[in-house]
Amino acid sequence: MSKETDIETIRALVAAREAAVASADVEAAIGAFSRDVVVYDLQSPLAFAGAAARDTGALRAWLGTWRAPGPRVEFHESRILVDGDLGIAYGFSRLRGDKIGEGAVELWFRTTLVFARAGDGWTIAHEHNSVPMEMDGSGLAAVHLKP
Repeated sequence: MSKETDIETIRALVAAREAAVASADVEAAIGAFSRDVVVYDLQSPLAFAGAAARDTGALRAWLGTWRAPGPRVEFHESRILVDGDLGIAYGFSRLRGDKIGEGAVELWFRTTLVFARAGDGWTIAHEHNSVPMEMDGSGLAAVHLKP
């Protein structure tokens, strides 16, 4: 395959995952993860690995905290690099929706995805999501920032 084809395949995998989250298809959303994936996500703990990162019950519970049609998570301004069987995508993600008990939510955060080619296809071997923190001594997340 060509590098351009690999990049388009990775882009399509990201888009399919976004659609799966939007439609609350937890199996499809987690299906992109490799068996030994390591995820550094916005919520604690610091890391989820393997089966813990692929926990459909946890994702289903989180999706249940949003009003229909559920949250939208979109990967913006992404850059994708591919070298052989390794791919990296990085950019900003935008989470928005109507959270039960909280109302409208919009959050921009940083996302890095590491892809590994396994057999015929690509899987997500690592995901890292983060928000910057205020450097004023408060320790608060800077969730008001937008690109």
